[in-house]
Amino acid sequence: MDFDVIVEYMPMYVKAFFLTVKIGWIGIALSLLIGIIAAFILHFKIPVLAQVVKVYVEIFRNTPLLVQLFFIYFGLPKVGLSISAEVCGAVGLLGGSYMAESFRSGLEAVPVLQMESALALGMNRLQMFRSVILPQAFSISVPAIVANIIFLLKETSVFSAISLMDLMFTAKDLIGQYYNTTECLVMLVGFYIIMLLPVSVLGTMVEHKARYRMFGD
Repeated sequence: MDFDVIVEYMPMYVKAFFLTVKIGWIGIALSLLIGIIAAFILHFKIPVLAQVVKVYVEIFRNTPLLVQLFFIYFGLPKVGLSISAEVCGAVGLLGGSYMAESFRSGLEAVPVLQMESALALGMNRLQMFRSVILPQAFSISVPAIVANIIFLLKETSVFSAISLMDLMFTAKDLIGQYYNTTECLVMLVGFYIIMLLPVSVLGTMVEHKARYRMFGD
């Protein structure tokens, strides 16, 4: 292990780390937005839109992210639509399909008795949805949402395939040029741990808090 090499490469890894984090979290934010909208459409069975969302979810959940990136980055320019590597990486289509299923399962897991009780107490449907359904659906969905966030952050490692200067691309590029494989891989693992460990710890705390609010244990 040559620590001089690690010091020399550190600025490049730091730059790649911040780019990876930025694109990863933009993608997650878009995924959450897409997922919430799609889940509501599926839950309320909105005509036509529900069928479109079902097709979208099935396609993007059952194809690899790498294939999707290749299609967007290399395929769309063939029909005159060019998208930069950063925008391509931040598009939350894969994540949106996973988040949609997480939110939908949470909405459908709320007991019907809870809704009937809310209506019996004189709540209108909007009040019932805001005060009864959403809080419980969110609590139920938290573990799946946290797992999806960690999964999507790890999936940023495939962005190097479209020449995005992320952590994986930087590591492969330096290994290819200078053959300092051990140092490059140790730094790669280290930066991914720095990126993912806080999310995992915070996610566990949020899960426990949500479970306590719902079940009291």
